[in-house]
Amino acid sequence: MSTQEATIRVMKEEDLEVIIEIDDKVLGEQRPDYWERKVEMAGKKSPLPSLVAEIEGKVVGFIFGEASGWEYGVPENIGWIDTIGVDPAFQKKGVGGLLMKELLNYMKKVGVDTVYTLVNWRDWELLRFFNAIGFTRGDMINLEFKIED
Repeated sequence: MSTQEATIRVMKEEDLEVIIEIDDKVLGEQRPDYWERKVEMAGKKSPLPSLVAEIEGKVVGFIFGEASGWEYGVPENIGWIDTIGVDPAFQKKGVGGLLMKELLNYMKKVGVDTVYTLVNWRDWELLRFFNAIGFTRGDMINLEFKIED
């Protein structure tokens, strides 16, 4: 498979089942309620479309992102990569990069010039993926507070 065989298009509600399947393959758990809410809210929360990658008519990956401008104190030029998922059989073949490139193009069109995402510090594969695209460590830091019983 080469990336030239993959096409990127705007996500449709009918893609939900395959997104759930990909998520299950990647994380090892089914989260249909989570994905139903996420797909439903995606178009309402941001001017950016959520995207899927298809190979031979089969969805093999997806990406969700947002453009700021409505949150208190967040400038309009800020974008977020919320979630990216690629079927394990198609990982490391350029699908994620194509999804990212297309979403970044959409972000640029709505005035985004800085993009953030959150990655688990120990997720080396995902860190390598974002590094290969050109992401670097930003100025923001993630703060965490554990609520005890």
